[in-house]
Amino acid sequence: MLGSHVVKTFRILPISFVLLLLPAATGAAYDYREALSKSLLYFEAQRSGHLPYHQRVTWRGHSGLTDGLEQGVSQRVLFVFFFGIFVSSVDLVGGYYDAGDHVKFGLPMAFTITMLSWGVMENGDAIAAAGEFEHSLEAIKWGTDYFIKAHTHPNVLWAEVGDGDTDHYCWQRPEDMTTSRQAYKIDAEHPGSELAGETAAAMAAASIVFKKTNPRYSHLLLRHAQQLFEFGDKYRGRYHLSVPAAKSYYPSLSGYGDELLWAALWLHRATGREYYLQFAVDKAYTLGGAAWAISEFSWDIKYAGVQILASKARLFVPLLLLTPFFIDLLAVISQPKRAKTDVELMKLSWEFI
Repeated sequence: MLGSHVVKTFRILPISFVLLLLPAATGAAYDYREALSKSLLYFEAQRSGHLPYHQRVTWRGHSGLTDGLEQGVSQRVLFVFFFGIFVSSVDLVGGYYDAGDHVKFGLPMAFTITMLSWGVMENGDAIAAAGEFEHSLEAIKWGTDYFIKAHTHPNVLWAEVGDGDTDHYCWQRPEDMTTSRQAYKIDAEHPGSELAGETAAAMAAASIVFKKTNPRYSHLLLRHAQQLFEFGDKYRGRYHLSVPAAKSYYPSLSGYGDELLWAALWLHRATGREYYLQFAVDKAYTLGGAAWAISEFSWDIKYAGVQILASKARLFVPLLLLTPFFIDLLAVISQPKRAKTDVELMKLSWEFI
């Protein structure tokens, strides 16, 4: 199971770090332009739902067109008349399949969209020069369109479609799948702060990407992001406890502190509101954002990204000087052997300020 988990993590996020490292391609022996192009093409192959006419992966067809029909009471209710009974459902068509199966896992999908958006923000010119800017925006929007559908109420977010256990027992094309399309949600009674926080981060980051080219869509994404952040913070809880079907595949081992800080800093970057920055500063210790023992940045653990975003928020610098966090930093720097590893990330991130 762990092997499968690791492979999924690798396969769902191939482009995220390609986008962030794109400038390193100049003068290198590796063709990062081709890597970028094929990574984006991979995401087109992973699309679920009604595929557009300009779909480049032509051997893929429409799939998952009934996702959400099996269950769901939504604020945007679709009534289907069947044998004289009105059955409510929710539209969960779209999004991305995970790795080589047909499950749509919300947490890694949201992190993928956050990273895609961050890559476009940091390296938009290089991506455009590679001729992949529009494809990058399409990849982001395919995810955020799904998140808008999945966020059916301020305090309701559909977390997963499909079941990994039954899905892994067969090998089918998504166009022909016969496995369960059961959907799972988080709400006030069944919280999932990691998922709400990461989806808020994804939509806030994407709102920045679309701010100039599609301002109305950007505003819509931001409204959803703010609601999701409030939901995740107000009703705190581990998402895989509310969605047991995700526990064997994408459990939250780090807890929800990193996602709440991550979301707050993306919302600060998207809105400029002091409230979100102050949230990150005030909660830095209680939610684990000031820890030094960071050896991973992934769909589960975002603390390294939190620290980089915090260091890039210019208003954060004077606030930082007033906190024990800065005192700890000085203490670490005074120990050269430890400073080489502990402060390495901080030094790297501060050069952007």
